[in-house]
Amino acid sequence: MAYHFSLSLLLSLLLFTYFPSNSQSNQFCEAGIGYDEVGYGISSSSTKLLIKGGTVVNAHHQEIADVYVKDGIIVAVKPNLRVGDDVKVIDATGKFVMPGGIDPHTHLAMEALNTESVDDFFSGQAAALAGGTTMHIDFVIPVNGSLIAGLEAYEKKAKKSCMDYGFHMVITKFDDTVSRDMEIMVKEKGINSFKFFLAYKGVLMVNDELLLEGLKRCKSLGALAMVHAENGDAVFEGQKRMIQLGITGPEGHALSRPPLLEGEATARAIRLAGFVNTPLYVVHVMSIDAMEEIAKARKSGQRVVGEPVVSGLALDDSGLWDSDFTTASKYVMSPPIRASVHGKALQDALSNGVLQLVGTDHCVFNSTQKAFGIDDFRKIPNGVNGIEERMHLVWDLMVESGQISVTDYVRVTSTECARIFNIYPRKGAIIAGSDADIIILNPNSTFEINARSHHSRTDTNVYEGRRGKGKVEVTIAGGRVVWENNELKVVPGSGKYIEMAPFSYLFSGIDRADASYLSSLNAPVKRFKSTT
Repeated sequence: MAYHFSLSLLLSLLLFTYFPSNSQSNQFCEAGIGYDEVGYGISSSSTKLLIKGGTVVNAHHQEIADVYVKDGIIVAVKPNLRVGDDVKVIDATGKFVMPGGIDPHTHLAMEALNTESVDDFFSGQAAALAGGTTMHIDFVIPVNGSLIAGLEAYEKKAKKSCMDYGFHMVITKFDDTVSRDMEIMVKEKGINSFKFFLAYKGVLMVNDELLLEGLKRCKSLGALAMVHAENGDAVFEGQKRMIQLGITGPEGHALSRPPLLEGEATARAIRLAGFVNTPLYVVHVMSIDAMEEIAKARKSGQRVVGEPVVSGLALDDSGLWDSDFTTASKYVMSPPIRASVHGKALQDALSNGVLQLVGTDHCVFNSTQKAFGIDDFRKIPNGVNGIEERMHLVWDLMVESGQISVTDYVRVTSTECARIFNIYPRKGAIIAGSDADIIILNPNSTFEINARSHHSRTDTNVYEGRRGKGKVEVTIAGGRVVWENNELKVVPGSGKYIEMAPFSYLFSGIDRADASYLSSLNAPVKRFKSTT
C-alpha cells in the first residue's frame, strides 16, 4: 500500500462523518470512489466489549452467558459478568452469540479468461463481514507453475485486507522444484492445503500421474489434498458436442458437464487418495453423484471431507435457461448448479453428516465480463457470489426449516473449518482465549437479498429477491465491531494473515494404518533357488 494505516483512519474521519447506508455503500463500491482509499467508516476503537445476556452457541454446547472481550481476545464466557465503565456493552438478550463464520472456499481478485474477479481482498472481505463471516481461506494460483511467485502475488493482493484470511495453494504441475516449494509453503508460509484441478483442460487440469505425486507429497508434509472433481477430458468433449449442436448459451455450460462427470472424478480422486492413504477434501460438491461417492468412502472409514457450497444448496439450474443472457450467465459456475433434486439431496447430506461444512466458491464477475461469452458459453467467466449471503442462507435453509440444530449451524459454518485447517480453537469457538470473531444473530429478524444493497462490487446477485428469517445484526472481528445497525465500519489493512499448521486431526492414526497395511502384505516371500 502507498499509504499508512493511520492515514486511512484520518481520511475516514474527514470524509465520512456518517456511516453510509447499504445502497450508498454499494454506489461507492461500483464507482470506486473512496472505497479502497478510506473504507466504510470507522471500526469501534474500544478494546473492551461485553456482550450481555445472549445465548452463546458453540459446536457442541449452548448456554445463556455474557462474553467479555479485551484487546481482540475472548477473556471470559460466564453468566452475569461485571465489568468497569470503560467497556462497550452490547445487549444480546433473545439472540444467538456465535463464532464468526469461516468461508473455506473463495477466489478474490482471481485472474481468469484475461480478466479478474471484481471483488478484491477489501471489497470481498467487507461483504463477508456484513454477512457474518470473519475469516476466509483463498486459493493462491501459481505464476507459470511457480508456487513462490504465486504466493508473492497474492500477498500483494491481500495487503488491503480488512479481516483475517488464510491461503490454500493450487498445484498445476509437479517436479523437484514444486515438491521443494510445497515444503516451504507448509513449514515456512503457514499453508497446509494444496488443491488439484481435475477440470479446466489445458489451463489448470492435472492428470492422474501428477495427482498421485501430489497426494504422496501432501501426505509426507501433513498437508490436506483438495480436489475440484470433474472429468476435464470428458467436459472438453461435452463442450465440443454442445457447440456442434448449436447450443452456445449458458445452458450449454450445464449440459456439457453433467453430474456423472462430477461423480466419476470424485470417485477417482477418492480411490487414488485411498491408495496413497491420505485425507482428501472434495470442494464444491454439487451433485448426488459426487455426494454418494463421498458417503460410500466415509462409510468404509476413509478420511474424505465433502464441502457443499451455498449456491448448490439454495439454487437450481432453471436460471441457466433464462431467455435474458445477463440473467442466465450470472449463474455460470463449475461444477454447474444442478436440478433441484440435487440441492435437496445435498441439504440432507449436510444434515446427516455426510457433508461436513459449507463454503461459497465466491468468485464474481460483473455482467460486462460475463458477456465475453455471449456467443460461446465457454468464454463466460465462471463464478457466483455468496460470501455475504452464506450465513443467512444456511440459517434459513437449514436451521429455520428444522434440518439442523443451532449447534450444528456453528459446526458447518465455522468450527469444522477451523478444525480441518488446524486453527481451532483460536478460530471457530467462543471460549476464553479464542480470537474475538463473533456474530450476534437475531432469529426473529428477516433479511432480503438484492444487488442494490449488497456490498460486493458485482452488479448482479444470484440470490436476487430472496427473503428469509434469521439476520446477523452485529459482526465483531478481532474484537472490533465492524457491522452494527446495518452500518459497515471497516478499514483496509486491518486484516491479519492466519498461518495454518500441518497435521490436523484428519491425519491422526494414518501412520498406524500404514503400519497395519505393511504387516498385512505377507511379502516379500523368501524363496529358495533351485540347485538343479
